[in-house]
Amino acid sequence: MNFTIKNEEVAKFNESKNYDFPKYTTQIINLANQNAGATRPAKIGQLSDLFPEYEHSGYQIAIEYWRKFYVDKYPDVFDTATESIFAQIENLRNAIDLIDKKMVREWVEDLIINKTYNGLYFQKAILAFLAEKKNTSYRLANPVEEAKGIDGFVGETPYSVKPDTYKTMNRLPESIDIKMIYYTKTKTGLKIEVED
Repeated sequence: MNFTIKNEEVAKFNESKNYDFPKYTTQIINLANQNAGATRPAKIGQLSDLFPEYEHSGYQIAIEYWRKFYVDKYPDVFDTATESIFAQIENLRNAIDLIDKKMVREWVEDLIINKTYNGLYFQKAILAFLAEKKNTSYRLANPVEEAKGIDGFVGETPYSVKPDTYKTMNRLPESIDIKMIYYTKTKTGLKIEVED
């Protein structure tokens, strides 16, 4: 037999308090918390480690004892996190007043055109960056050069620009002397590895 237990039922069986938040409010609170970082482990403890510690602490297993165990370890966490998140809520409230339909359209266009292009087409940015570092020029490969596995040149040096996952694929013709540039997309930009 297969069953599904809904979150509300789990909470009821575990005697958890059931909060009833108005529509959209938790989305805003979550966003504010992401900005504030108020519930990161460094601030509230690593809960996945704390709960097993609680289970072996000698406390009775009941929600009120979990609360006591936790608050004994982190007595100010609810107030501190609340203040931090609420400050971000105020920032969001002020930002919402700045948003009009024109701004939303610009955001949509920026996402679809600019961010997609920049996010998917790294070769030009990488070659230009490397050329600037080497104090020389760059150019993208022409179709004949591309057929040989060349993506572009920095000065007179041909390069193939590939994601770091390409290292395991062995797709380039071995007879051509091409230097490799491998890149990894990170949250904040690109990490590149340039072959000497």
